[in-house]
Formats: sequence, structure tokens, C-alpha cells
Amino acid sequence: MNYLMVLYILSFILKAEGVFLLLPALTGILYRESGVVCYLAVAAVCFVTGTLLGIRKPVSRSLYTREGFVTVAFSWIVMSIFGAVPFVLTGDIPSYVDALFETISGFTTTGSSILSNVEGLSRAGLFWRSFTHWVGGMGVFVFIMAILPLMGMGGSTMNLMKAESTGASVSRLVPHVKDTAKILYGIYIAVTVVEIILLCLFGMPLFDALTTSFGTVGTGGFGIKNDSMAGYSPAIQNIVTVFMILSGVNYSLYFCLLSKKVKEAFRLEEVRWYFLVIFVSAGVIIWNTRGLYATLGETVRHSFFQVGSIITTTGYATTDFDLWPSLSKTILVVLMYIGACAGSTGGGIKVSRLVILVKTIWKELSLIIHPREVRKIRINRHVVEHETLRSINVFLVIYFLLMLVSTLLVSVDGLDFTTNYTAVISAVNNIGPGLELVGPTQNFSVFSAFSKFVLMFDMLAGRLELFPMMVLLLPATWKKR
Repeated sequence: MNYLMVLYILSFILKAEGVFLLLPALTGILYRESGVVCYLAVAAVCFVTGTLLGIRKPVSRSLYTREGFVTVAFSWIVMSIFGAVPFVLTGDIPSYVDALFETISGFTTTGSSILSNVEGLSRAGLFWRSFTHWVGGMGVFVFIMAILPLMGMGGSTMNLMKAESTGASVSRLVPHVKDTAKILYGIYIAVTVVEIILLCLFGMPLFDALTTSFGTVGTGGFGIKNDSMAGYSPAIQNIVTVFMILSGVNYSLYFCLLSKKVKEAFRLEEVRWYFLVIFVSAGVIIWNTRGLYATLGETVRHSFFQVGSIITTTGYATTDFDLWPSLSKTILVVLMYIGACAGSTGGGIKVSRLVILVKTIWKELSLIIHPREVRKIRINRHVVEHETLRSINVFLVIYFLLMLVSTLLVSVDGLDFTTNYTAVISAVNNIGPGLELVGPTQNFSVFSAFSKFVLMFDMLAGRLELFPMMVLLLPATWKKR
């Protein structure tokens, strides 16, 4: 284990967080809030700590897969530990455990909250809470990957990208990782800016537009109103619906369109299935909930909003879907598992994994009938490598084991099964709301501190595609060689 290299990158992560904390401080200054000094103090601590960690330069700047996974896992944990402190110092969230839960939920773009009165937070607190979504959505490592090659560490960045990226496999959009990082962030920023402008044009205040866009594009879901998005106009809700769905798309689609590779864009099999699932799910829910709302237009709006919110694991709500018929709620739970596309900011198992899994099952069934048949599993006309298939199988085993163990652990609190089960689904898949006591009009404060730590681990594991957090538990990880 190259500990010095891990600490060296952690130093950059903390310095980056120090810069990020200046934005809520600026928000506090604009709104003349007394908590400004708290954000500035924590920012200073991040800078000092980051500087101290980076004093000793690593002799070897190699970063292998093991170090990449450990670095990513520790960085998310350290960012959350420091990021929770301002909530406690300002009094927005007095309990550090609750503040840590809220911060991890923010950085992992989960959107699960322990707050019963969101509107009681300071403006700086609301901004920081939503901005953690935007930082965690694309991932601070995408930003760091654009910097490390400039310091002679370009060969190490691919292993960081493997640990950070979502989906069945990871690849460069262009030959150099730093250029891939720049393209991804360029698209990310552009989509965010466009949504902010549109929301403002349709009457949303600038502060609301900023925080809403951070949650939408980052597929996070922290609302700044107690009713989430229900109080905004239908036009604004429709804009958010569109951008949630667009944010769940594999960013390779946007790269293909920008590169004028339109045919290649339409060949992205995962994206086609993603949109098909959305439209079919919304169609069934529209039919199933047609008697709950005054007009067909209102039914369509709420149905598409909630389908888009759940499959992209954003977590915003315009209505209490916990009151919907069982069929509609079951569809939403299934969408929680499916999740968004690989290479997006969304969570869940990912559409690509499920497409490959279905093709694998079909192949095995076909071999029973035709034992000598030679059939390759392909996606986007490319053969899926055996290593990718093995990784998907291991991922799914760990995924369901984690779900089982976590549900058993949180059941110690004595809450009902639906609450416990959907809370774990929400945490592992980075969704936000569940059902019953953790439904869209409720919050996660009903859980004990122990259960909150279980759910925090689940949120981090889900955001990092399980493996980095699991690697931390292996004794072999910590051996020097």
C-alpha cells in the first residue's frame, strides 16, 4: 500500500473542499447571516489539514487499483466528516450524527434527510446542503483527474476513475483521462447552467433555481421546501422532470452528439432501454392513478415526475406517492432497483448491468437447447468481456447480501418492515425517500444512531459501486505489499 500517495491525494481533496465551503460562506454574507464565520473556519481547517497531509511528497507516484479504491473510499468519508461540521457549529443541525447523515446523504446524492423542517435552516446551510449534491454528482475525483496529470501523475488516474465511476465498466471518451474529465465536467456545468436559466425564466427565484439545479443535475434530491417540489408551478415541475431524466442518461450520449456522431448515439442500447422503461412505467402509473387527480394533465405530470425522480435516484417529489395504489408503488420500488444509466450521476444497479444480465440469462437458457451453440454477449455491438461479466455477477451478489444484512440490522429499531426495507433500498441505491415512515412526506429521524450509521455505510457503498467500501474491510488491503 502506497500510503504516502493516498495521503497526498487526500490533501488535494481537502483543499478542494475548503474551496467549496467558501460558496456557502459567500451565501451567508449576501444574506447577512451570522454563521458565515463557521464556514470560513471549517474551510481554513480543510486548507491547513490538506497542506499538512501533502507535506511529505511520495517517492513513488504509482497508484494501483488497491490504492485507487482505498483513496476514493477514504476521500468520501473524510469529505463528509469535515463537511458536517458547519451544520453543527451554526446550529442548523445540532447533533453531529444527524449532521454527518445529512452530509453523507448529500455527497452521495442520496437525498435522505433527518430534517422535519427544512425551511428552518439558514440560507448558507440550504446552499451547502444542496451543493454537496452537485459536488458528489459528477464526483470530485473527475475534477481531480483533470489536475493530477499536470503534476506528472497521469498514469495513476485511471485507477481512480475505475473506483469512482458508475456502471458495468469504465472507459475513456478520448485517449487522455484528463481530457475525458474536462469533457464530463464541461457537459455537467453546461446542463446545470441551462436548467438554472430556464427555471429563472419561468419564475423561480435565483436561490431556489441554483439549489434545485444542484439537486437535479447531481440527481440528489434535497429540496429547500418542506413539500419538496409540490409548491412550484406545473411548468417548473415539468422542467425539473426533463432535466432529471436527462441527468440519468449515460454522458457518452452527449459526447457522441457533440462530436456529431449521431448514428453512434442512437446505437447506445442502454439509453434506448432507459427511455423505454421510463415511458412504459409512467404509462402504467398514469392508468393506475387516473382517478386520484382532477385532470389527465395533472396525472401525467405527477406520474412522469415521480418515475423520472425515482429511476434517476434523484428523490424530489410533487405528490405523496405513498398514497398511490399498490401497483404504482411496486413499480416505483422496481425502478429504485433499476436506477439510471452507467456513466451518469444516478444510482441503482444501472440499466447496463441489467441488460447484460438478461442477455446472460437468455444465453444460458439457449445453451440448454443448443449445447454446441457459440454465442457472444454484446452491448452496443461490442462483445462483453468475461472480466466484465464476472464483475457484474460479484456486484449483484454483494449488492443483495448488503441489502439483506442492512435490513436485518436496522430492524433492531423495531419499525415496520416496509419502512426498514425501503429505507435500505433508498440508501444503497442513493434515492432519498422510501415508503411508510420514510415516505416523501416523512424523514429518517425515526431511526436510532446505530441504524443511521448502517444507512450511512450503505449510502457510501451505493455511491461508490460497492467495491471500494468492501475493499476497506479486507485485511489484505492494508498490507504494505
